[in-house]
Amino acid sequence: MMISRRDFFITSAKILAAAGGGMVLSDPVWQRILSGGDSGLAFGASYLDDLIRLAPGARYWKPLAIKGEGNSREKTIVKCLLCPNGCAIAVGQRGKCRTRMNVNGELRSLVYGRPLSIHVDPIEKKPLYHYLPSTAAFSLATAGCPLSCKFCQNWEISQASPEDHRGPFAPPSMIVDAAQNSRSPVIAFTYNEPTVFTEYLVDIAREAKKKNIRSVMISCGFMNEAPLAEICGVLDAIKIDLKGYSENFYRTVCGASLRPVLRSIKQIAKSRVHLEIVNLVVPTLNDSDKMLQEHPGNHTYCPGCGKIVIERQSFFVTEMNIKNGQCKFCGRKIAGVWA
Repeated sequence: MMISRRDFFITSAKILAAAGGGMVLSDPVWQRILSGGDSGLAFGASYLDDLIRLAPGARYWKPLAIKGEGNSREKTIVKCLLCPNGCAIAVGQRGKCRTRMNVNGELRSLVYGRPLSIHVDPIEKKPLYHYLPSTAAFSLATAGCPLSCKFCQNWEISQASPEDHRGPFAPPSMIVDAAQNSRSPVIAFTYNEPTVFTEYLVDIAREAKKKNIRSVMISCGFMNEAPLAEICGVLDAIKIDLKGYSENFYRTVCGASLRPVLRSIKQIAKSRVHLEIVNLVVPTLNDSDKMLQEHPGNHTYCPGCGKIVIERQSFFVTEMNIKNGQCKFCGRKIAGVWA
């Protein structure tokens, strides 16, 4: 019987707690995981109050006024239109991604200006293989995700709530300045699902463009058409994780649906944005011969002569055989962004 990464950590945490282990189980994210609810929110109540008070209004939502039973009072509910989950959110509550809250009838973003993970990575780690190879990418994430993948390697970020990790407010200009100071020509929105901080992403990308810094997004593709159109309008490249090619896999393993992801891929492909797709392989779950063909290697091959035009060792480029966007060996044009 296979156990998911998430189930493994839940079980391990319970064992450690029973044995008096050293894990800090008072942390809100652990309280939520162990209890299956929001019992841990009390620990971060004051910080959450600050987040709510300072949170700017979100985009992509509409009000839903529902009359209360037995009287004429109306209960204000808002519907989030950011992703296909379409969460209907009552006052004081949040949607599935945990990042957008109904505050007195207005949907607000609790993650705007609240990055919780920042690193400088090789762009191959995103992975983007045909977009500025060997480039350093200033990478950032907030808490939250509309999916709940059982195999998520960044679950501490994606399945966290904004109040689980305290941090200073970082306006878009600060992020762009930090990227410039790190000499990174690219800002990458990654680690969690960037769709949940769409407003922040768009503002950063617009500021970055003023400094000739490009912006890319690493996404699951689970979003609605209107926000994706705005995102495509400010980004230079998008990489989509296609987590499987089965509705059943998406439903049972990711808590989502495949159809919206395929729609997003088509929409991006029709835009001016450079698109790359990664087939995410989860051993025993989506690696059957029917679902995928195993790739012969980690390199990029010329579709004309078949020779290696980009040779890679892990996340690093060891040899580049592309000149002016063409194969050095036969002159065939290689799809991608090379300068």
